[in-house]
Amino acid sequence: MEKIKAIALVSGGLDSWLAAKYMKELGVEVIVVNYIIPFSDCADRARKIAEDIGAECRVFTLTGEYLAMLKEPRHGYGSNMNPCIDCKILMLRKAGELMREIGAKFLITGEVLGQRPMSQHRHALGIIEKESGMKGYILRPLCAQHLEPTVPEQEGLIPRERLLSFSGRTRKPQFELAAKLGITDLPCVAGGCLLTDPNYAKRLEDLWNHTKEIGFNDTQLLKVGRYFRLAPDAVLIVGRDEQENGQIERLAQAGDLILMPTEEMAGPTALGRGRFDDARTELSARIVCRYCDLNGKPSGDILFWRVPATDKQTAHVVPVTDAELERYRV
Repeated sequence: MEKIKAIALVSGGLDSWLAAKYMKELGVEVIVVNYIIPFSDCADRARKIAEDIGAECRVFTLTGEYLAMLKEPRHGYGSNMNPCIDCKILMLRKAGELMREIGAKFLITGEVLGQRPMSQHRHALGIIEKESGMKGYILRPLCAQHLEPTVPEQEGLIPRERLLSFSGRTRKPQFELAAKLGITDLPCVAGGCLLTDPNYAKRLEDLWNHTKEIGFNDTQLLKVGRYFRLAPDAVLIVGRDEQENGQIERLAQAGDLILMPTEEMAGPTALGRGRFDDARTELSARIVCRYCDLNGKPSGDILFWRVPATDKQTAHVVPVTDAELERYRV
């Protein structure tokens, strides 16, 4: 077979690994491409996969374009806030641009017909091909026997009889192929996307409903802590452990309100983002106090300051009740 170059989109999951490695076994020069989005970062896994198959790895970050698509996906969301069809269209369109730039012949994905209810049925695959501008140039080697021949097959670059016929939601064929290809460190089924997580999706939906523009920092802040909507223009994030407390401080931006207990008691770090007057600051301090170890006392001292200021003020407060707390929890 003629030595040809192709781009394999690798998410970090098993299927894309199998597709990339299988095509490498067929003699294709594979270039692994991974896209980091604000809700999924499997770049390290993609690099390990590229190393395993002896391929070059290129990692790209999609933020602005992705967030713009996410706000109004043309083909809607899945069970949560996952715009799977529009996500694939965007990534394949970007990969197609790279394909033409480097002289690759086609794209490789690990999709399996019938495996995902939203994006891997026959009609969805057709939409993705058409709207990405890559119709005929997306080779899905794991299920190709069930699909129309692609351009590289028609041109004799890839022998169709060597391609596979996986379908449906069973994982048995993938596990068997992994064993044949010597893949023993089996990753998760997919790369992992927070948009499919109902708790994260609920927070993101709340943020969309109250914020005109969302940035990368906002999406990362949604990943940590307890989330409270105090008002349409004010949100409070309260850490759950020492690691999250550190993350919250690192994610703080100019104008954010930081709160934490004094050294006399243990408790969380919190971040307030939005408009915080005296009443909202006091409420935030009371919420933080609710999660502090008061050593049997009815009240406590909470430090607070605005980033980047270093002068700290102290609020002596009584913690909120559980009933009050639930009024604001998202």
